[in-house]
Amino acid sequence: MGSNFETWIGSRYVRSRGRNSFVSLISAISMLGIAIAVLVLIVVMSVVNGFERELKDRLLAMTAHASIEHVDGKLTSADALRETALKNPRVRAAAPYVDGQALLVAGKQLSGAEIRGIEPELEHSVSGIADVMQAGDLVELVPKKFNIVLGIELAEELQVGVGDKVTVTLAEGMVTPAGVIPRTKRFTVSGIYRVGMYEFDRRLAFINIADAKRLYRKGDAVTGVRLSVTEIYASPEIVREVAREHGELVLVSDWTRRHVNFFRSIQITKSILFVILLMVIAVAAFNIVSTLVMVVKDKQSDIAILRTVGAKPSSILRIFVTQGSIVGVVGTLAGVASGILIALNLESIVGFFEAVFGIKFLAADVYFISDLPSELKYGDVAKIAFIALVLALISTLYPAWVAARTAPAEALRYD
Repeated sequence: MGSNFETWIGSRYVRSRGRNSFVSLISAISMLGIAIAVLVLIVVMSVVNGFERELKDRLLAMTAHASIEHVDGKLTSADALRETALKNPRVRAAAPYVDGQALLVAGKQLSGAEIRGIEPELEHSVSGIADVMQAGDLVELVPKKFNIVLGIELAEELQVGVGDKVTVTLAEGMVTPAGVIPRTKRFTVSGIYRVGMYEFDRRLAFINIADAKRLYRKGDAVTGVRLSVTEIYASPEIVREVAREHGELVLVSDWTRRHVNFFRSIQITKSILFVILLMVIAVAAFNIVSTLVMVVKDKQSDIAILRTVGAKPSSILRIFVTQGSIVGVVGTLAGVASGILIALNLESIVGFFEAVFGIKFLAADVYFISDLPSELKYGDVAKIAFIALVLALISTLYPAWVAARTAPAEALRYD
């Protein structure tokens, strides 16, 4: 017998025909089970990775890497702090800002919003708001013109567009002979942006920092200074360096502290989903056990004949290990190929079904992101494929061991 006859016989059992086609059928079912399980795990991990990437990109598009504020919300040394920050080699840019809350009114429509006063020339260096403008331009936020830029969801809520008027009403009132009345100011909508993240598109509006100072009676003070750094994951360390160099008592914050719950929940969800879907792969892989047990029962006479003509128990074991391994390898490769194909084109696939059936897969006000993202990481693919192959190989051992222990005389007694 040739040294590779075990591989030849094992592969023949996988593609049996005629009266043994049932063996081929259950092998194909086992392959399909592994392929589907691997496909699902790759796609789900890609979606979770996509959510994490989109969340980080969209948060950082609107949120600076770090910020420094005065303890009472009135920072009078913004220019000095900005100069100190820019001296740090790990700080790319710095820009002052003013934050406040307001009620926006347009006709009969009203909505609460966060108003952020910015310097348009500096803002593009610390955030990506200029890159997500749908209409108008950020440079139109000119001092004393009282223009305002709204998120697309906020504009739709107020039913306004570029050129329309919006009244900004503050909770802080003015004392008049008629009593205390809220302060108001009319702004002209000069632009509309869309980040694709409901938290920002629905509640954040931008005005010029000079207008914001006047609106909120800040004088020469600002709320704080926002920083853009060269290493986003070192933001906590960098912003503390700048604060210490500045020397004034200030409050420091960074993107990891403000949104840590988002990223932590994604990591926990990713770990849980991986474990749960790994069990699906385990079930599909261990389906090989039942497949091979049935094959061993069906091939009792073949095993006995092989043993009679001189095949060793180790050769019988390798035959069935080969058969199970082929099922596992083909199923895993099919799952990896189809999983990669779907993950790379998931956004187009989802968009197609949304257009055909007229549905929205993700509600923006629930999931923060309105589009289904996908990011394929080949490290995840390799890990999933490796685990699937290992589980498939383990599944072959018991049935192959049972086949190797088959006694020829017992198997041929009734033949």
